[in-house]
Amino acid sequence: MKVYHGSTELIKNPDVIHSYRPLDFGKGFYVTTNKEQAEIWAKRKSVITGAKKAVVNIYEMCEDFGALVCKNFGENVSEWIDFVCACRDGGTDYEKFDVIIGKVANDKVFRVVDMYRSGIWDKERAIKEIRAYPNYDQIAFISQKAIEQLLSFSACEEV
Repeated sequence: MKVYHGSTELIKNPDVIHSYRPLDFGKGFYVTTNKEQAEIWAKRKSVITGAKKAVVNIYEMCEDFGALVCKNFGENVSEWIDFVCACRDGGTDYEKFDVIIGKVANDKVFRVVDMYRSGIWDKERAIKEIRAYPNYDQIAFISQKAIEQLLSFSACEEV
């Protein structure tokens, strides 16, 4: 399966060391199955960092996880939203997994998560709102072992 990582540089050998802050699924190397989503991430990162280019790195991902510990939220938005809130608040439960798969809190979804996290909306309202947005996805490689077993660099494109 092809997966994509938006960046400002070519990344032939991804690692988890360069993850500088916990995101939706904690610290790790993030990819998506949606090329358009990776392009958006790359362009945004380029603007934020002042980089001269935006790059989408393309990888082949093996879907046989073997003995790796994988958490796949699928359509379970209720569990997903609590997990994302915990990670964004500095929780470390994500460290129990090698790979985490689920929806992505894009700009609109992040606002919903923030409203829930701050107690303005209850979980039922937040879940209803999240289901109204497009299904972008993300795959977080939490362990280096998972990257080495599952990802192989294929190509990169400047966008």
